[in-house]
Amino acid sequence: MDIPERHLPRLEDLSLDQKIAQMLLIGFRGTELTDENPIIRDLRDYQVGGVILFDYDVVMKTYGRNVTSPDQLRNLMQQLYSHTKFPTFFSIDQEGGTVNRLRPEYGFPATRSHKTLGQLDDLEETRREGEHIARLLQSYGLNLNFAPCVDLGINKDNKAIYGRDRTFSDDADQVTAHARAYIKGHKAGGVLTSLKHFPGHGSSLADTHLGMADVTQTWSPREVIPYERLIGEGLCDMVMTTHIFNGQLDPNVPATLSASVMQGMLRTQMGFDGVIISDDLQMQAITNYFGLDNVVELALLAGVDILAFGNNLAYEPDVVERSIHIVRRLLEDGTIDELRINASVRRILRLKEKLASGV
Repeated sequence: MDIPERHLPRLEDLSLDQKIAQMLLIGFRGTELTDENPIIRDLRDYQVGGVILFDYDVVMKTYGRNVTSPDQLRNLMQQLYSHTKFPTFFSIDQEGGTVNRLRPEYGFPATRSHKTLGQLDDLEETRREGEHIARLLQSYGLNLNFAPCVDLGINKDNKAIYGRDRTFSDDADQVTAHARAYIKGHKAGGVLTSLKHFPGHGSSLADTHLGMADVTQTWSPREVIPYERLIGEGLCDMVMTTHIFNGQLDPNVPATLSASVMQGMLRTQMGFDGVIISDDLQMQAITNYFGLDNVVELALLAGVDILAFGNNLAYEPDVVERSIHIVRRLLEDGTIDELRINASVRRILRLKEKLASGV
């Protein structure tokens, strides 16, 4: 697919609404775009910062949400690009194995899971697999993969991580080595990556898609070792948070909404000044306890740069407009100031510069 060139704006050229929209990543329904699809408005009117694609619609309990075949995906991506003015994150979860949206049954090449690669334990093979996945995504105009998963395979009863073959190993050194190789493969293929799920989902039993998961008694500091090392090596484009509750780190709120975790651990202790993106804020670990107003406020105060709404676990076609209004209200009442918004947008624009330079 020929990817149209898009001009990266300067911060000072963006309106307030456009700056806030850069901090949103949104899912949508449809295998092709019709004029009434809300994603067209979100891209055209607000220039929303990112879009995420899924193959399965959780609410509708049907496949074929955004992906059904290579030709269909290529046409959809061309439509999406046609409504953009600025560089946009076109993202997907294509870890490999069972966690992939471009499946062989739709006509896409097979990929291998993190667990398979970790068991093979051949770093060059992991690098090649990373490049294979990246080149597949890049050929359709997808430029951001929410992978690798660097959770340690600590809890073998964990259905969300270990049970879906999403971990390279329970050893932090091995996870780091394979994540490094996987990322380098993606760089060779021209696709950005995101480490997940900070500060560690591997020791949990519960699934944050379905409710609160408390790792207060099971989490250990070794779960952040891959982040520390890969950030230190300059290999971390983006970090995705997890909605895990960890009383060791914050006795009040889950990690995504915690300033002590995001600002204290990730920014200050680890020195990460890249983009922090939330895991899907429509997961029940969040929605069961917090309304949208609270979520947006707490996430911004915690230091999250991009708020992700997959519109899959719940479907809210007006979530972009609602979120912009909430942020505007937070600015008006002094809860946050525009310097806070500008700091996130600068990080986002800096990362988008990589898209033009080939990652």
